[in-house]
Order: sequence, then structure tokens, then C-alpha cells
Amino acid sequence: MQDLIGEFRAAKVWAVVGASDNKEKFGYRIWQHLLKRDKTAYPVNHRLESIDGIPVYKSLRDLPEQPEVVDLVVPAKVGIGILQECHELGIKNVWVQPGAESPELLAEGEKLGLRLVHQACAMREV
Repeated sequence: MQDLIGEFRAAKVWAVVGASDNKEKFGYRIWQHLLKRDKTAYPVNHRLESIDGIPVYKSLRDLPEQPEVVDLVVPAKVGIGILQECHELGIKNVWVQPGAESPELLAEGEKLGLRLVHQACAMREV
């Protein structure tokens, strides 16, 4: 897992699925953390138009470029669908934030051949 974390840490382009405009939520805090670490971090949330004046994308398909890492900050039931979208788009690297994982989600990621970091928080590791 540490090797994957090291590879993901080096990635420059991220998508934060479950980005939030609530500054107290991890979806906001993780997105901001990545930006402060000189990452390109696209916020993804189908319910929002913008966060802090930055456009929010409805899905991974809407992003202007393919992210190297997708960070999941959504419930596991939603995350399973995002994993399938990652697979369809050829995105292999997914960071599953604590609280976003489930045995079913991890099994789906493995079945799809995705590289998953889990049981680790991007704010601590990146």
C-alpha cells in the first residue's frame, strides 16, 4: 500500500468526487488540501455549480482532462458507481477516503482492475 501511496502522492491531476461547498466537510477540506499542495484538483459533485467561484463538474466525464487519481469522498453505495465510471474512462488510480469504503466497494474495485488506496487519508499522506 505504501508504494501506491507514493505513486499517488506524485500525481499532479486529481478529481475529488464528493467535493463540498461546506468548509467543515472533508469533501471541501481534501480539495483545498490538494490545491495547496500545487495539485490540479477538480471538484466533482452533481449537485453543485461552483465552490469558491470554481466550477464544479457533474461527473468525471465532464472534466477538461483525465485525472491521474480520483479521490472518493462519497458513501460506498455511490462510490461503486464511480468505480465503474473510472473503469469505463480508463482511470486506474482511486483513493478511497476513510468512511467511503465498504467490502463491496473494495471487491468491485478489485474486480475492475483498479488500483485502490484505502484506510488512509489523502490529507495526511499527500
